[in-house]
Amino acid sequence: MFKENEINYYNNELNLRTIIDSVDLQNIDEALNVCDLSRIEQKLQFWQKCMPRVKPFYAVKCNEDPLIVKTLANLGTGFDCASKSEIKQILNNGVQPERVIFANPCKPISHIEYAKTNQVFNTTVDNEFEIYKLHKHYPDSRIVIRFRCDAKDAQISLGDKFGCDPEHEAPALMLLAQSLHLNVIGISFHVGTGCNDFPAYERAIRIAKKLFNFGSLIGLNMNLLDIGGGFPGDDDEKFKNIADIINSSLNVHFPDSDVNVIAEPGRFFVAAAYTLICKVHAKREVRSPLTNKLLTKMYYLNDGMYGSFNGIFYEHQQISVQHFLEENEEYKLPRFKSVLWGPTCDSLDKIIEDLDLPDLQCGDLLAFPNMGAYSVTLARPFNGFLSPRIMYFRKIQSVS
Repeated sequence: MFKENEINYYNNELNLRTIIDSVDLQNIDEALNVCDLSRIEQKLQFWQKCMPRVKPFYAVKCNEDPLIVKTLANLGTGFDCASKSEIKQILNNGVQPERVIFANPCKPISHIEYAKTNQVFNTTVDNEFEIYKLHKHYPDSRIVIRFRCDAKDAQISLGDKFGCDPEHEAPALMLLAQSLHLNVIGISFHVGTGCNDFPAYERAIRIAKKLFNFGSLIGLNMNLLDIGGGFPGDDDEKFKNIADIINSSLNVHFPDSDVNVIAEPGRFFVAAAYTLICKVHAKREVRSPLTNKLLTKMYYLNDGMYGSFNGIFYEHQQISVQHFLEENEEYKLPRFKSVLWGPTCDSLDKIIEDLDLPDLQCGDLLAFPNMGAYSVTLARPFNGFLSPRIMYFRKIQSVS
């Protein structure tokens, strides 16, 4: 019998049907997230294989679940924190301050003072006001200048909000910091989440090298390069292609091993670790008023756009669906044009339309893989519908 609020162990493969039978989801109204912590360890091994020189600093904002954080802390990763609360959570897991970068370029003063008190030195800036703020409240901090280098094709571009102009503003910030006797140690960038413009990484690393050269020219001790986040967690081949470009670019522009290279992956580690299981709690058939011909089958699930599927709205996330109806190669169940709705009364709460699904009934279950990135963090109990429960699993062979 599997249990909540503790880690359940399994051999070989994690079987969703076994979990469903054990938990008896047909008699429970909340959706269920199945979190496989072993996938996180596998992702770290894959990262280290593909980019051995780049140390990952997990972006806590992507999923701050305590067991996720604890797993990564025990595996020795660093952490990208954006706030006092995130720093506190990471330090409370026994992580040394040098394994943390305070990577929010625009920080409240009280959060800066908390970082100072706890000796979290490395921090990111992209404007002169933040330079002056650090000079006043944390002059011993180690500053990383973030410049803007947007990919031409990305799901989410961050350049409108963060990142200074690399040609004019970045050198000016370095000179300002130097004049205030602040310690500039490195350069960072973020080409965008879901980047499909792979050469953007080469462009950004080339620009970073120029800024390193400028820093050295004016006497700064530049030793940290942060290549940002946004790496895919559900497409290993795409990640490998990105890694190949990053590796070759680092070999050309940063061959010196004295330069520490880090990144800020979030979804890379946790997206594939979560599978969401939802129940059909209501059904409606839409027919032509003239011919009574079936047009669409509409299914209402116990999770939606205000819950785990918020990524569809925020970042145009592509959702895949798995049903649990019996079928075999000889007999395929007939398919119908289908729409999946969330449980709330908001008409915007539409998960997916134009799906081809077999005929589902109330109580049937659907599984959605790759749901670990931001879904848990951003889900809210809108309209009184509770967020999914979580059950944790780990493969026995992965236990040290």
